[in-house]
Amino acid sequence: MSPTQRKANISRRTNETDISLSLNLDGTGKAAVQSGIGFLDHMLTLLAFWAKFDLELTCKGDTHIDFHHTMEDIGICLGKALHDALLSHNGANGIERTGFAKIPMDEALTEVCLDLSGRAWLEWRNDELLPPVIAGDEKDIWREFYKAFASSAKMNLHVQFLYGKNGHHLLESVAKGIGKALRRAVVINDETATSTKGSLDL
Repeated sequence: MSPTQRKANISRRTNETDISLSLNLDGTGKAAVQSGIGFLDHMLTLLAFWAKFDLELTCKGDTHIDFHHTMEDIGICLGKALHDALLSHNGANGIERTGFAKIPMDEALTEVCLDLSGRAWLEWRNDELLPPVIAGDEKDIWREFYKAFASSAKMNLHVQFLYGKNGHHLLESVAKGIGKALRRAVVINDETATSTKGSLDL
């Protein structure tokens, strides 16, 4: 645990969503998530647990249209909270910065690599393994969710689906993998910048 808990609170209100989110990077993995989308609640709860982040989230979104606005805006808010919480202690200097995980879920296996570098990117590979529809919505919505998350966090995030057949299992493997990789990446080793440039671009 870091000397001071790194926390952030985010509120975002548009014509499409009304979101309140709090994040503690130095928590115990407790999550209280009410996004209005049960499957997203499940994935965020897993991510928080494996990252050992404390996460509270409420969202009222236009899910009568579809889940796209809600998931994209939650991704934006979660990424912004991660970014702000990192900067709340010594400008994020001293963090491990990178993380990696390869997590199985029954027949499914995915690989996650990430870098909290300030260079936003999502590489989302082999998603043809996902079925076209998962939990009532198109599979592409998950790419858009993680794209929003990575962009707002200023994080380089690579996700590769290695093999599997069940969409739930594949996405659960991703959520756990991102959580595990983040748990490693946010660890504070010392107070110096984890960059040859002398500072991170967060």
